[in-house]
Amino acid sequence: MSSTSKSLRMVIMGAPDVLRREIAANSKIGEIAKDSIAKGQLLPDSFMASLVQNELNKNNWLDGKTSFLFDGFPRTVGQAQALEPVLRPHNAEINFVVELNVPPEIILDRIANRWVHSSGRVYNLQYNPPKVPFKDDITGEPLYKRPDDNPETFKVRLDKYFSELEPIREYYEQKGVYHVVSGNSSDIIFPQLLSLVHKQLS
Repeated sequence: MSSTSKSLRMVIMGAPDVLRREIAANSKIGEIAKDSIAKGQLLPDSFMASLVQNELNKNNWLDGKTSFLFDGFPRTVGQAQALEPVLRPHNAEINFVVELNVPPEIILDRIANRWVHSSGRVYNLQYNPPKVPFKDDITGEPLYKRPDDNPETFKVRLDKYFSELEPIREYYEQKGVYHVVSGNSSDIIFPQLLSLVHKQLS
């Protein structure tokens, strides 16, 4: 998503990244989230809405001047509804929603080859491998697998995702802001996504 933020000049708030940061810091929020994430379970809607609100306030992104993109949030209608009163007092709203439609087998392959560093840097053994196998390029420290990066947890997460997808798709379709981009790789998806967002901002 870094290329997206640079091309569109907006900040990106990845809800899963915020959760992993809290877990790494052993914060109270991280302790609550750790077990659920490892099992592939979604956290309560109110919990996620509060997490996002705290992140927005902490970074002063509700200043009326900042354009931001949520990555991985909202995932349920409950989360979408909980987000609206957070944004409304600042004259902000969700005005563009994109579903990235990627075949499950492609996602599973990426997960199987994904390794991460404690800083948040992400590597893929196929298309973005570290210079030294299983070592971080900058620090040389060992990389590790996320506890939820396994086929069993992936299936749980995918089943849950599809069960929640149709309701939230209908929710945002009724608002006229829902779009779908399909592809097997970022080389295919990113140009479509960039074109859609530029049209929205023009």
